Amino acid sequence: MSHSPGRPGTDEYADFYGTYIAAVKAPLLDTLEAEADVWRALLADVPPNGEGYRYAPGKWSVREVVGHVTDAERMFTVRAMAFARGDRSRFPSFDENAYAANSGADRRTLASLTEEFTAVRRATVLLLRSFDEEAWRRRGVASGYEFTVRSLAWIIAGHSRHHRRVLAERYLGRIGPTTQ
Repeated sequence: MSHSPGRPGTDEYADFYGTYIAAVKAPLLDTLEAEADVWRALLADVPPNGEGYRYAPGKWSVREVVGHVTDAERMFTVRAMAFARGDRSRFPSFDENAYAANSGADRRTLASLTEEFTAVRRATVLLLRSFDEEAWRRRGVASGYEFTVRSLAWIIAGHSRHHRRVLAERYLGRIGPTTQ
């Protein structure tokens, strides 16, 4: 139904997300779809004894990073769906650290977290591909800021890319071989 939406304007999202959006290459939907394979390849290089690795005290483990990316994608996708459907509710912020602490990610295998991320990403792409031009332009409020549906899709991709880079640079380079 939909084609990949163009890059959002700066009036479509909170300033904080500008770096995420700027880091993403078009076409967005194809990028999101292909990135699932990139994540799987990156995580396949993590040795079993490295799944709980933290690059510094108080930082998330590899498993918690993957859980966070999955949780955040769900949150951004729910907002995108709600706004696309015309929901005028105001969506609250979510405390990413509380979510990570309560996620149970460190009690799971990286393989199960990778499988979950892959399923969530597939669902995200299918939902986003269902949006028509009007849906992409709809707006809603989350965390006290106005967003377009389009901007949320770009934020999903940029947030994911950011954490993939952090894993490659701060985690995997210290615990074993990585795939870029």
